[in-house]
Amino acid sequence: MIEKIWFHRHLLGYLLAPILWPLSLLFKRIIRQRRHAYLSGGKPRYRAPVPVIVVGNITAGGNGKTPVVIWLVETLQALGMKPGVVSRGYGGKAAAYPLIVDANTSSLESGDEPALIKRRTGAPVAVDPVRSQAVKALLDCDVDVIITDDGLQHYALERDIELVVIDGQRRFGNEQYIPFGPLREGLERLSEVDFLITNGGLAQGNEIAMTLEPSKAINLKTGEVVAVDSLPQLVAFAGIGHPPRFFKTLSTLGADVIKTQAFADHQAFEQAELNQLAEQGQHLIMTEKDAVKCHPFAQDNWWYLPVSAHISAQDKQIIIKKITEVKSQYGSSST
Repeated sequence: MIEKIWFHRHLLGYLLAPILWPLSLLFKRIIRQRRHAYLSGGKPRYRAPVPVIVVGNITAGGNGKTPVVIWLVETLQALGMKPGVVSRGYGGKAAAYPLIVDANTSSLESGDEPALIKRRTGAPVAVDPVRSQAVKALLDCDVDVIITDDGLQHYALERDIELVVIDGQRRFGNEQYIPFGPLREGLERLSEVDFLITNGGLAQGNEIAMTLEPSKAINLKTGEVVAVDSLPQLVAFAGIGHPPRFFKTLSTLGADVIKTQAFADHQAFEQAELNQLAEQGQHLIMTEKDAVKCHPFAQDNWWYLPVSAHISAQDKQIIIKKITEVKSQYGSSST
């Protein structure tokens, strides 16, 4: 229902306005005071000895940040750089922090996104609710640039480049602060960042257009790769920020989807629950982010659909140029 209030101007939003509006104003005040405290020097900030790139957003919910992080890591790796990724590990519960993610780290420890990024890129990934601690841990992993998955509002960590990912379909909803709207920060914040990347929809002004391009379905148990439209009677589920985006992708690919099930973002899945869901069709298909949690108990007919961020060659070069310029300012000690 909160999605309908934020993005579809549902009648309930007007009815709850006397409660949500004051809370929204309070949130706005707290956020601005906190930011001012860091930027004015009232609170300490950590400056890493290597460039720090933040990939974040100004709205709550899934905008496509993690695919952009993966794209950025793979782009820099292809250039011979050694990127590392930090995350707060939302949804994970590690025994101790910072946590360096490896092939044996459970998503229950690290959270969904860190496990996915590690699996896809092989880059060093560190998790800590205090991002500066994660950065310090990565410095022992032979990295020469740090990418933070989310963290635009984590002002305790200084950064060199900021990329904001925008949901091209939902944009900024009713343009109100949490909880009356989806904004973590005001729209004026967009004029301060280095790059605006629009996921789907129509890029506006100086925004960089980005699309999520799906590949073939991959079997969780065997690694078999097949075209999505070759799998009959698919039951699709997604526990991401905006599940309809995944279901729409399947429809675009001509998938034979007979049932869809949306879960909360970072949902902790129960094997019995998914087994019951799978029984309603011949195959079960999920997002790659959900798959990292389901590998331990996957069945033979369970599949996931990877998607990759696509940005034009021209815009890619503009981003690379900025990163290269910033990196050169750190000198040879960061290479």
